[in-house]
Amino acid sequence: MTRKLFGTDGIRGTANQHPMTAMTALNVGQAAALHFKRGEHRHRVVIGKDTRLSGYMIENALTAGFLSCGMDVILSGPVPTPGVAMLTRSLRADFGVMISASHNPYHDNGIKFFGPDGFKLSDEVELEIETRMFTDMAPDLAPSKELGRAKRLDDVVGRYTEYVKQTFPKGRTLDGLTVVIDCAHGAAYKVAPEVLWELGAEVIKLGVNPDGFNINDGCGSTDTHAMQSAVVTHGADIGIALDGDADRVLIADEKGQLVDGDQLMGLIASDWAREGILEGGAVVATVMSNLGLEKFLESEGLDLKRTPVGDRYVVEEMMRSGCNVGGEQSGHIVLSDYATTGDGLMAALQVLAVLTANGKPASEICRQFDPFPQLLKNVRFEGTSPLDKPDVEKAISDVEKRLQGSGRVLIRKSGTEPLIRVMAEGEDEALVGEVVDELVDLISRAAA
Repeated sequence: MTRKLFGTDGIRGTANQHPMTAMTALNVGQAAALHFKRGEHRHRVVIGKDTRLSGYMIENALTAGFLSCGMDVILSGPVPTPGVAMLTRSLRADFGVMISASHNPYHDNGIKFFGPDGFKLSDEVELEIETRMFTDMAPDLAPSKELGRAKRLDDVVGRYTEYVKQTFPKGRTLDGLTVVIDCAHGAAYKVAPEVLWELGAEVIKLGVNPDGFNINDGCGSTDTHAMQSAVVTHGADIGIALDGDADRVLIADEKGQLVDGDQLMGLIASDWAREGILEGGAVVATVMSNLGLEKFLESEGLDLKRTPVGDRYVVEEMMRSGCNVGGEQSGHIVLSDYATTGDGLMAALQVLAVLTANGKPASEICRQFDPFPQLLKNVRFEGTSPLDKPDVEKAISDVEKRLQGSGRVLIRKSGTEPLIRVMAEGEDEALVGEVVDELVDLISRAAA
């Protein structure tokens, strides 16, 4: 049996439309509560969210589901996704929930779960929860006298601020640095500027006025132009752009030039290797990461281990192989010494740590390698995926042969949107563009 509701990062969709409805949230809340209720202790769950208007609806529906199963609810309000993972562990909760659609626009929302260890759930556990949703849960609901209670958690920002600051090298500060931080009007709009300021930086704040609708709208890691421009305008040393739930980050150097997740992983891994704290002799990244990263790591005597797209799969491979640095080109950076999931602010602090240690400008330290020409285009479709059609399969096979030895092609269905992602990279930029356009045209016609 395959999952129908859960994708690569929880359940996601347009708010108040299937599957992202109050009824779905209520049902998945009950199913998750029943899955995690084990033993006779008083069970508890942490619920965090970003700043979307629909967060109120989903938060209340989830809360009702948990309470109806006799589980107490701790409401954190807006907090980064990694903050929910941290709180789940520190509060000894039975599991945690983040309400967010990450980098998507305000009209989307999502539900992602963390186990009691702070890690995202496996495919198998998500399938068990989903299967339970379509059974009669009424006999398992709590009797009236055993219903749960809900309460707000005080000083979430303070807790998370101290947690993140502890990951910065002891005895070092950001004194003398000017940092632009774009919080995408999202979950980190309070905590990210506070962390940077308390560590000593002069902070230029962007995207810190959420209104329920402006999350990721022309700002944050999905649109970095404002951040890049602000770096140049203010003569800042570096710029940081987070996404709506702050689990991913992109950087701009002092010239306003963008630095992606592959460069950040290369920087952190090579620095940690020199410091003797890199574990596993490798970095774990997804199939989307650039061949340039792979070649750079080889030159440093390190390996690159690839996984399917999704930071959850990156974390699973990091645990299997004993690595402590991993992530995605999009800016999900997982540093398992400190966190169980991607944390954009923590990753940014590691870049700032290298910056303060070297005394060199960001343009010199952040660009670790020249990336291979890479092109990604999306094809929107309705209904079933066009990738299973024989002519599409043959075309993909033919392209792979043309690029063999000098590049690669990757075509996959998005786990969060009705999109086919077509990516190619190689030494010949013209050839890369040619094969991507050919495949996009073919898949578009197949999807029509």
